[in-house]
Amino acid sequence: MEEALELARFLPMSYRTRSDQEYIAYLWDSFQCNYESGKYEFASLAYHLLYMSFASFTIWQIRQIREQDFKNALLGFNNEAEKKLLSADSPFKFHEEIKEGQIFRFLKLVGCTDTHIGQFTKFVKRRNKIAHPTGSVFFNDHVSLDSEMANMLHEVANIQQHMRPIVWEAYSQFLIKSADIDERGYSDPDEEVEVNLLHHHYFSERDVEFCLAQGISSFQAHEQFPAIQELHQSLIHHHEMA
Repeated sequence: MEEALELARFLPMSYRTRSDQEYIAYLWDSFQCNYESGKYEFASLAYHLLYMSFASFTIWQIRQIREQDFKNALLGFNNEAEKKLLSADSPFKFHEEIKEGQIFRFLKLVGCTDTHIGQFTKFVKRRNKIAHPTGSVFFNDHVSLDSEMANMLHEVANIQQHMRPIVWEAYSQFLIKSADIDERGYSDPDEEVEVNLLHHHYFSERDVEFCLAQGISSFQAHEQFPAIQELHQSLIHHHEMA
């Protein structure tokens, strides 16, 4: 189970709303309780929902940064569904209009192929088999479930790799916009980072690590570089405190 907990590093560091945070905490608790009591089938259902939550947060980031591309990808949706997807105020709202397997198709916007999409959605097909009464237990020991979760984590890391340009673009836009202290939402850099970066984009620990590894040397010529440095230092602080 230890390796399975790695998924937490791909989920948001903190959440905009208490309900979002409580929902994810509930899924983790359900997973751990069922795993530890040997109820691996139910543990797999909770873990699958965490996996799908990761997908939702990822699509949210794409919509935030590549809004026009996201709009173009809605071709085929009716007007009402399109409106709801564009105005959704939470990543979890996407599933009200998009079937589970379909949500991964938006990853084509970051270069994922049909082969990738097939790998991402195979877990949905497997979950569908065990979410109905079949008279048999698919995951009846920890070995089979551990293997399934390892495969999930492999695909999560694959998605994260494809999302790097989006993550960096989100961070770059944030630094440039928030460098103007008079225009940004919060004068305190820690609050600005928490609300308008971590919460706004549902940044994960992995997202933050990537941005910190990139550094801010490319912004040295910016007239408000000292403010950018301060914001970057605040992100380092958030990461150290996580």
